Amino acid sequence: MARRAAGGAGPPGDDFSFVSPAVKYVLFFFNMLFWMISMVMVAVGVYARLLKHAEAAMACLAVDPAILLIVVGVLTFLITFCGCVGSLRENICLLQAFSICLTIVFLLQLAAGVLGFIFSDKARGQVTEIINGAIVHYRDDLDLQNLIDFGQKEFSCCGGISYKDWSQNMYFNCTTTNPSRERCSVPFSCCLRDTNETVINTMCGQGMQAMSYLEASAFIYTNGCIDKLVNWIHSNLFLLGGITLGLAVPQLVGILLAQILINQIRDQIKLQLYNQQHRTDPWY
Repeated sequence: MARRAAGGAGPPGDDFSFVSPAVKYVLFFFNMLFWMISMVMVAVGVYARLLKHAEAAMACLAVDPAILLIVVGVLTFLITFCGCVGSLRENICLLQAFSICLTIVFLLQLAAGVLGFIFSDKARGQVTEIINGAIVHYRDDLDLQNLIDFGQKEFSCCGGISYKDWSQNMYFNCTTTNPSRERCSVPFSCCLRDTNETVINTMCGQGMQAMSYLEASAFIYTNGCIDKLVNWIHSNLFLLGGITLGLAVPQLVGILLAQILINQIRDQIKLQLYNQQHRTDPWY
């Protein structure tokens, strides 16, 4: 102990730790929260898929909301699992994996926003293809059907470009060989709302595709949902910016805390190695 007394101070002892409990457990509970949310997302997605008819589920796989829920849930589960275990066990490898994955997700979101803004025409084309695919499989998937009906009612629109896009669906198309009772019709969610109506008339869109725009506009929304969606985005840029910022802040906080904890763990390892090397030193 002579050297420590002569110098006035010495290296920290074995009971000292560079690792901050606050950083460690804040990061742990931060990841635990999103880990539990991800498990709920996966469970709901799997349950929704199991309820679907096998053939119908395979037919609309690309536009199935349940698949999106499962994919996002699994990715979130894996990332937050690394964060949970890495922070609790002070494992640098898991913390680095967590930090790298979160950084990649953040950069992908940023790139998607920038590319969507720069290539707005191509983005519009992709949205059109997705909506057309959803229209084709409207009757094949109850979840997809409810999602489309919700969108058409909220945005007061019908179809992609116009209400006649519903001819792409085998039940609603206007061909003379179509035996469906919904031939040349549109879904009830396209109909103009009657505030005095207590019971929803699900057949209100009957034969609307056979009418001209002017005639049909007295009964249904004739404008497509793509233009309505674009106009809504332009009118709510501040809201969308706030939502984007709200999603980005937790990611940046998680990356920052992970990097701080990694540096603290490395400092702690260096301290332990230093103490081990100098325990045999008679002047220590």
